[in-house]
Amino acid sequence: MLLADRTRAANPWVALALLSTSMLMIILDGTIVSVALPALRDDLGFTATGLSWTVNAYLVPLGGLLLLAGRLGDLVGRRRMLVAGLVLFTLASLACGLATGPAMLVAARAVQGVAAALASSVVLGMVVSLFSEDTDRARALGAYAFVGAAGASLGLLLGGVLTEAVGWRAIFLVNVPIGVVAVVLALRVLAPDPTRVPGTRPDLLGAVLVTLGLASLVFAIVEVHPIAGLLAVLLLGGFALRQVRAAAPLVPPAVLRSRSVSFGNLAQVLTVAAMMGFQFATALFLQQVLGYSPGETGLAMLPVAAVIGVVALRCAGPVIARFSARRVLLAGLGLLLAGFAVLVGAPGDDYVTQLLPALLLLGLGAGLVMPSVTSVVMSDADADTAGLTSGLANTGQQVGGAIGIAVLAAVAAAEGFRAAYGVAGALVLASALVVTLALPRE
Repeated sequence: MLLADRTRAANPWVALALLSTSMLMIILDGTIVSVALPALRDDLGFTATGLSWTVNAYLVPLGGLLLLAGRLGDLVGRRRMLVAGLVLFTLASLACGLATGPAMLVAARAVQGVAAALASSVVLGMVVSLFSEDTDRARALGAYAFVGAAGASLGLLLGGVLTEAVGWRAIFLVNVPIGVVAVVLALRVLAPDPTRVPGTRPDLLGAVLVTLGLASLVFAIVEVHPIAGLLAVLLLGGFALRQVRAAAPLVPPAVLRSRSVSFGNLAQVLTVAAMMGFQFATALFLQQVLGYSPGETGLAMLPVAAVIGVVALRCAGPVIARFSARRVLLAGLGLLLAGFAVLVGAPGDDYVTQLLPALLLLGLGAGLVMPSVTSVVMSDADADTAGLTSGLANTGQQVGGAIGIAVLAAVAAAEGFRAAYGVAGALVLASALVVTLALPRE
């Protein structure tokens, strides 16, 4: 294993800016392609079925590899894992931007997903390790949470603007200069990884089982594939048995026995499912019902990202430090419920009077929820398990997002957008019940 890795930097706030920017780039690429799908179909000749894989080819390896990558980050060094992921992500983005056909683009997107898993799996653990003071750590987690909560909305905005102004290739090529700068800064700003103690190897069988199991689960969700779902259950069940019996398990059972980790992640999965599904469904509503262009759709979603940014970066940290993460989490979930209630009750034909109030409520709620749930999940992590706990948290986000998009898109198509928003509200209510009944009180 590694000697205690505190990921110290000469200026932790500069390091935080680097880590947040790297994470933002990764999250943006999960949604940035959504508004460019018609252009990709016309230019590269995608079929309707193949077009969905410009998104799914990114999500499946990202969701499947996060847990393994987080544990490897603990063992081989988090800075090494981050830099390797950023280099691969930059090269894959270049290949996406230069793609000449569907097969090349989908393959490059899959490599992007692998690289995103390598880099993002260790970011949260590094953020936590940068700060020792509770107030500074809460503010840092607010910045991280802003990236996670607002990144999808910013992806829709940036994707729409770049596609209309320059063309779809720009949504991938913009990552190249950002990635190069991020790699250079990571090598200069982040402290080197400590010396590795020889003789420690990860649980390879467990790694194979959990990676294939999570990839099958994400595939089953995004493709609504029952056989893949059954395979995921079998593989993840085998992984659970392996962790009980292995001498050096990939996920020590003691980590999952922490109620903050297990139930905090469950609350996060439910909440992220609601918010990601809402963003996807609303993007469809604005374009299909109100007739917005891709650029107008991105601008219409901007208030959500703006409010999340203000609340998560400026308000959430001090409020969490004063009132506790659990209380702030419950307050944020209440605001999310109010926002979805407005969407269910309003006809939604007028943006300013009917949609905008709901968007502001949802932005305010998400700005409080994401920093507080992240604080809860990471509260029991130490230097040796921060990478693993970070991987678990990021896995929960990806699985939750895949669930939310698949479920709300299906409900919107079958029952309408009001029904979809009602399902999102039910997911938030379930998250609130988990927090109330299962999370330990501070």
